[in-house]
Amino acid sequence: MARMKFLCDAERCIECNACVTACKNEHEVPWGINRRRVVTINDGLPGERSVTMACMHCTDAPCMAVCPVNCIYTTDDGVVLHNKDQCIGCGYCFYACPFGAPQYPRLGNFGSRGKMDKCTFCAGGPEPTGSKEEYEKYGANRLAEGKLPLCAEMCATKSLLAGDSEIIEQIFRDRVKQRGYSSGAWGWKTAYDEEVSTS
Repeated sequence: MARMKFLCDAERCIECNACVTACKNEHEVPWGINRRRVVTINDGLPGERSVTMACMHCTDAPCMAVCPVNCIYTTDDGVVLHNKDQCIGCGYCFYACPFGAPQYPRLGNFGSRGKMDKCTFCAGGPEPTGSKEEYEKYGANRLAEGKLPLCAEMCATKSLLAGDSEIIEQIFRDRVKQRGYSSGAWGWKTAYDEEVSTS
């Protein structure tokens, strides 16, 4: 079975925010919640990079590990989803997530902020697929229609890749081979030695 993942090629991202806008419009995300955002690192300095951030649908999701009511779960495709009917708004997932993916509709103390919301990889939620309830709580279920997340489809530079992790890995590997690995992923030289093979 495929394992769905996102990957942002920082060499290609132009900080246009098309991914952010597409997500908000497709799912009618409430004001104040950003399931996806573009972050610029070293803004205005040499080596500036922009990356689009959302839930990365971790293999061993820390948000799922800390949820006291087990409202966060992983699908067979590896997509990390949540059940808003079970969520108590405690905020544990917010603190556990290294990507800042969990969002809340209101300000204030946790518990009074409302139900958590996050990127669903356009895979809906636990309600029946295609139902009105699923759309109102989680947005469009594009994965059930055989489509990719709209944020990735709308990326003009194809910086944001989404889909089967093995295919995404091969696309990125081919890009890195073509341009040379040192300019590829942001932080590559920090994370890996020069002797790393890209074949």
